[in-house]
Amino acid sequence: MSAAPTQAPGGQAVSWSGLTDVGRFRANNEDAFLAFKFDGREVRLLGKSGLDSFEAGDFVFAVSDGLGGARSGEFASRFAADRIARFFPRVFRLSGAGFSGGINEALHQLFADIHGDMLQLGRSYAECAGMGTTLSLCWLRLGWMYFAHVGDSRIYRLPAAGGMVQVTHDHTHVGYLRRKGELNERQARTHPRRNVLHQALGAGQQIIEPQIGAVAWEPGDQFMVCSDGLVDGLWDRRIEEIIRGAPVADAEATVRKLVGEAVEGSGRDNVTVILVGIPAAAQ
Repeated sequence: MSAAPTQAPGGQAVSWSGLTDVGRFRANNEDAFLAFKFDGREVRLLGKSGLDSFEAGDFVFAVSDGLGGARSGEFASRFAADRIARFFPRVFRLSGAGFSGGINEALHQLFADIHGDMLQLGRSYAECAGMGTTLSLCWLRLGWMYFAHVGDSRIYRLPAAGGMVQVTHDHTHVGYLRRKGELNERQARTHPRRNVLHQALGAGQQIIEPQIGAVAWEPGDQFMVCSDGLVDGLWDRRIEEIIRGAPVADAEATVRKLVGEAVEGSGRDNVTVILVGIPAAAQ
């Protein structure tokens, strides 16, 4: 059997794989992930795993973790994914390549729109009261990864040169304490307020301050977007070991291993991972 190609037709490739698991104790899955390619005309939803090039479009990868009673958290995460897919073709037309100011403003507007819509649904329908979601989103363009984030889902970068960096800040009390250096990873995982969110889209909160930014990438780099269920079951060191132990283009097997070990290690929450790679030409 021949090896899978590591360069897509049309230039620099992007590989991706996404997987979600309900875990061992939850009755329903309130996580959702989204992967699509888009240009100024349309959005093309991507499969759970694949390889494509930047020819004729950019990529968006996002993970959301819904909040709320009954099944409103499940609805909230999928509601956010639907709004994202509708938004980006218009943004593509309005933002020029490399015009980061326009991109940042667009991402702020997207999060504000989703937040406002969820608050309105919560006011209008009793079953949606308190409905909300976390959202961590990567917009991949040639040379850059633009991101927007609210909540305690996460985006990590794994540079080709080594190491793993959490790009996003957890909008939690424990995340704040870790950034101040008052807690280490072990203490954070057992802290009694580890699940207390300071920010989420909707959830009855009137003001949000999404984290917006950009990271330059090089061939060989990888990005991981995940819900908090992954880091509840795996230490950061183990996450990096699993990802570094496989070729960049072999994202599907890597994601299965990440999710499987997280569910085995904890499984108290839903677990969702998207792994995105920029394969180097020689791989």
